[in-house]
Amino acid sequence: MTYQVLARKWRPKSFSTLVGQEHVVKALSNALESQRLHHAYLFTGTRGVGKTTIARILAKSLNCESGVTASPCGHCDACLQIDAGRFVDLLEIDAASNTGIDNIREVLDNAQYAPTQGRFKVYIIDEVHMLSKSAFNAMLKTLEEPPGHVKFILATTDPQKVPVTVLSRCLQFSLRQMLPPQVAKHLQQVLDAEVIPYDMDALQLLGHAAAGSMRDALSLLDQAIAYGSGKVEAAGVRAMLGAVDQSYLYDLLEHLANQDGTKLIASAEQLAARGIASDAALQELSSLLHRLALMQTVPTAIMPDNPQYSALQALAPRFSVEQVQLLYQITLHGRRDLALAPDEFAGLSMTLMRMLAFSPSRHLTPNLALPGNQQQNSVTPIPVTQHAAPIETKPNAVPTTGSTLQSPSQKTDTNFAPSSSGVVAAAALQEAKPPPPWESLPATEAAPRPYDVQSDISTVQTQPSFDGNWPSLLKRIKLGGQAGMLAQHAELSAFNGLHFELTVPDSYRVVAGPEYREKLEQSLGQYFGARATVKISVGGTAEATPAALQQRERAARLAEAESALNADPFVQTLIAEFGATVLPETIQPLTDAA
Repeated sequence: MTYQVLARKWRPKSFSTLVGQEHVVKALSNALESQRLHHAYLFTGTRGVGKTTIARILAKSLNCESGVTASPCGHCDACLQIDAGRFVDLLEIDAASNTGIDNIREVLDNAQYAPTQGRFKVYIIDEVHMLSKSAFNAMLKTLEEPPGHVKFILATTDPQKVPVTVLSRCLQFSLRQMLPPQVAKHLQQVLDAEVIPYDMDALQLLGHAAAGSMRDALSLLDQAIAYGSGKVEAAGVRAMLGAVDQSYLYDLLEHLANQDGTKLIASAEQLAARGIASDAALQELSSLLHRLALMQTVPTAIMPDNPQYSALQALAPRFSVEQVQLLYQITLHGRRDLALAPDEFAGLSMTLMRMLAFSPSRHLTPNLALPGNQQQNSVTPIPVTQHAAPIETKPNAVPTTGSTLQSPSQKTDTNFAPSSSGVVAAAALQEAKPPPPWESLPATEAAPRPYDVQSDISTVQTQPSFDGNWPSLLKRIKLGGQAGMLAQHAELSAFNGLHFELTVPDSYRVVAGPEYREKLEQSLGQYFGARATVKISVGGTAEATPAALQQRERAARLAEAESALNADPFVQTLIAEFGATVLPETIQPLTDAA
């Protein structure tokens, strides 16, 4: 007996054995059970997600000898012949090779006759978007009002190319891509049934490589079985796919956690020496960072039986949540910029060095020692120069003649002691710069300047206060974006310090979301210089919101402007002598015009 590939051998023959697409299965099953049958169906989705498979199962459900059912028996002549592809009343047409109007006319002519063996004549047209415009036009009338014994099932990978007139005549279902865990689980069931040994790591690699297509996954599984001589092992699958060994990726993250630039670049060179593409390395690294972020924020998302669970659990405490997010973004940008790099290795190494340079835990220069110059990484703290004590000025005091007042730059804390942990590399540059002229002079010889007590007092930074006037506060802050939308359409119901309780009208409940609240809290915190919290409730009216107040104020200004314009003698002269007309919609208050 000839060998049958796994993709054909394990093609589902009923809705119960179909993997994924629960939303489509539920809709079709309910329609079949209630006998609410449409005359035309359209299945859309990428390759290998089950469009043709669902079409054949639907054909069996319509023609099963046990009656129209969502669970065809699979043993009657109709079911067996449909599975074997020999059913007379099931016609599968490949629109990619039958694009002309003549092929469609032949189908439409045969559709007028009653079915020979089954209950319905079922026409499955695959890749229907390949039909010509004249072919679509020829089938429109029959597609809209076919004979009662005819069912059309269309399938396409590109629904954008299907005319709208055809889409409107069909019941459309969009099939989703398979998730890697779903693919790996199904491959595990297949291998268990086939009694073939396997590694779970290998199945996960195949699940990711299938890119959402179950047919591609089964084809890759066939290839992996042949490559491993009857076994599916992680090393063989990784070599077959050209995937990156996970141990190298864990080494990269370990070197990043240790801030060891030398070993980091050495690991990158090992990847290049093994012939692993930089694009594949960055793709696998981004996938690993995604799993690491899941381990940190949602530990239950990764089960303990996962082969990488222990390694991820060991790495999770080495990085902060923010750092993992930053590394993930750097990896994505580095992969996108590979085409612009001088070569692939340069793009990979620069991405890794960017991760090292932007690490939040680094205070000094990167640990990349320059040969022959070991002193460049050490920074000498700058000695603090003590200036003369500033003259204290009371709020209502007037300086006496001959007194010298110091500028703010001269006011230093004599108790300040520099800390070596807070010194940055830029300190060396600041040490070489000459001091400003006003700091180089002694305090008694500082150049006098015109002095205004009120202007100097006004420059003193004081923490803003809030008196409960919400619209006035918004005018001072001048918020924008999501924070401004929430603030303008919310009424202040209560406040306690920097805790604000806002009420949003039901008509603007969309701005009461958490992202709007977080933006407003950030803006208020920046303005007041302290952490602010916002609590939002939905209800009430929109009469007292800042936006409503601004609208009423503008309406009042507009009415005042109209009255002033109508009372203006010059305007009245233009109207009386020249027949001029005032257009109300062009009148604007001066504040709006400005």
